[in-house]
Amino acid sequence: MFDVDRVINGVKRKWIKTEVDLDNHVIVQQVDTQMESPSQFIDDYISNLTTIPVDSSKPLWELRILNLKTPEAEAVAILRIHHSIGDGMSLISSLFACCRKSSDPGALPTIPMQKQTDRPRNRRGVLWLLLSVWSVLRLILNTLVDISLLMATILFMKDTKTPLKGLSGVEHNPKRIVHQTVSLDDIKLVKNAMAVTVNDVILGVMQAGLSRYLNRKYGEVGKSKSNNLPGRFRLRATVLVNIRQANGIQAIADMMKKKSKAKWGNKLGFICFPFTIALRLDPLDYIRQAKTIADRKKLSLLALCTYLINNCVVKLFGSKVSSCLAYRIFFNTTMSISNVVGPVEEISFFGHPIAFIAPTVYGHPQALTVHFQSYINKMSIVVTVDPNVIPDPHLLCDDFSESLKLFKDAIILNNSVIANSN
Repeated sequence: MFDVDRVINGVKRKWIKTEVDLDNHVIVQQVDTQMESPSQFIDDYISNLTTIPVDSSKPLWELRILNLKTPEAEAVAILRIHHSIGDGMSLISSLFACCRKSSDPGALPTIPMQKQTDRPRNRRGVLWLLLSVWSVLRLILNTLVDISLLMATILFMKDTKTPLKGLSGVEHNPKRIVHQTVSLDDIKLVKNAMAVTVNDVILGVMQAGLSRYLNRKYGEVGKSKSNNLPGRFRLRATVLVNIRQANGIQAIADMMKKKSKAKWGNKLGFICFPFTIALRLDPLDYIRQAKTIADRKKLSLLALCTYLINNCVVKLFGSKVSSCLAYRIFFNTTMSISNVVGPVEEISFFGHPIAFIAPTVYGHPQALTVHFQSYINKMSIVVTVDPNVIPDPHLLCDDFSESLKLFKDAIILNNSVIANSN
């Protein structure tokens, strides 16, 4: 394990080897097991943790155990790790590498791998050449446009002030972290029916849920009607993208070995994803629009470019300049989102079955962060908010859950209409 020196008077940070005393990292919190509302206590406990800096005199992680029974689990474990140790993908993957299948205690969890799109084998002919040239040109053009928009975001382009947008200093405020579990099977039902990806459905859920939430919020301050949304405004999400080529639990488990294909640390790029906030007659239009934007973003190298540019800035100008640029990007956008694929079967952590996994992050200059984490046949929606800006995060979770239900109902209705017509 490693520790990191505190920066004092401009002293350069450095990693040093150190001994790990588990008694300094594993904390079993003494609590009243007969309390009336264990879930509320856990929410308050986690919120208070967001105000306490991680102790930099020891390796920057801790595991807190609360032996409180909740509607979802017999007890709750809170693993808090500083972001300097690694990005979310490496940390979550390392957690999975420490777990084993409940059905086979000797086996690592099974993580679904992304399927590679089949490419036509016939690569001859003028048509194939023209398509290839056109694809490269689109890739270059989209990348240049995205980099230009990113530079504009750093310099002057800000999202519109909405009930979701935090003010300066929001990164220092306590955060409220809540989660809600929805059916992954429902997401896959919509995905298969519309021939899209899970990410497309998730982005559609985000657009629909945010539209419902903002419509309600604007209705509270004005004359409430069916559509309370103002005219067009800018609302973007910073989407974190894993740029590693090697995936999988085994690769992550072996990443500390020499010549490992999986690299430890922060290996993330990001893109700015624009959301169109509006009320749709057909709820599936949210997914169609999200897919159109997502397909356009896939034909861009912005995520890789942001990673490479950040590395160059750190080497040439130092981490302070890099942090300043990242701050401008996050602050000038409204929110952050990410999606992590989890095990397809129940797993156990040192013999203790895991009921749910709810990862999140705090400390960046945004009032709203949404993480999606799949596990078996469930999807956890984890919402982290500044309660001064968003006082009702549970209601926002409900809007996301209700949006998925509307998608599912629309798919079932469409299938029923097609069956009747046949």
